Amino acid sequence: MGGFGVNNGTMQVGHIIAFINYMTQISTSLMMISMVFNMFVRARASTFRIGEVFAVEENTSWNSLKHEVTGERGRIDFENVTFSYTGQVQDAVLKNITFTIYPGETVGIIGSTGSGKSTLVNLIPRFYDVTGGTLKVDGVDVRRFHPHDLREKIAIVPQKNILFTGSVRENIQWGNERAGMDEIEQAARLAEAHDFISDAPEGYDTMIGQSGVNFSGGQKQRISIARALVRHPEILILDDSTSAVDVATEMRIKAALKKYAKGLTCLLIAQRITSVMDTDKIIVLDEGEVAGLGTHEELLEKCRVYQEIYQSQIGKEVL
Repeated sequence: MGGFGVNNGTMQVGHIIAFINYMTQISTSLMMISMVFNMFVRARASTFRIGEVFAVEENTSWNSLKHEVTGERGRIDFENVTFSYTGQVQDAVLKNITFTIYPGETVGIIGSTGSGKSTLVNLIPRFYDVTGGTLKVDGVDVRRFHPHDLREKIAIVPQKNILFTGSVRENIQWGNERAGMDEIEQAARLAEAHDFISDAPEGYDTMIGQSGVNFSGGQKQRISIARALVRHPEILILDDSTSAVDVATEMRIKAALKKYAKGLTCLLIAQRITSVMDTDKIIVLDEGEVAGLGTHEELLEKCRVYQEIYQSQIGKEVL
């Protein structure tokens, strides 16, 4: 419109420029006001949330058990355990879980995505407290342990492997600050990590990039396993931590664990049925419930959920 006005001689160019400048200033001010309003709404919601966090009462209680633990070290008992993230029974993601893992056993946990496998093992170090039932470690309710004492017994290799900036040696030693070089190398050999670490130009002093960008997924998993093993735990939890490792390497890791881990209780969460077939027993989870418990052969005969997993992965018809 300004162009038509200038062309007709009814408007000057200066009028158009002045109009545009004034409108720009007005629109900028309006945008700043809207941004302040949005920030105020976010700050108000954040203030409420901070108040909720401060209002939460500490529910982590314990008694000194240093002289009371007389049960079998490494034993885990789930007794009618129910768990809900909201605390409401109707929202339970684990329902009436009951089983016993004895010291020295290697137990596989398998189930579909969302069946509660990771949630189950997160209850053992008391990352969450059970909503109902009782969870015992060494024959004692975990709620009676000091969290530090309980977690000193346990080593976990999570699904997402996290490596810190620093050398390979420092990353493994993070599991046990007092570990010497011999212990670090032994843990790396058990985790099938020693060969590729030694092949690096600087060996165990090789620097790890941010989040381990200079290592493959399988290599990061093996370094994380070595970090857990160097702790010399009573309970080892591998949460799908060999998913990026080839089957042959995984078999060597498990064979080394069996030889090294006499008396070590090992929980192996896996998506691949081949990863748990040779464990002492297998727990099959389905929608937060134990659908089957037994050896590979027993579950093939009796557990429908395990049969379906076997058929879908192995590709053979199960009778």
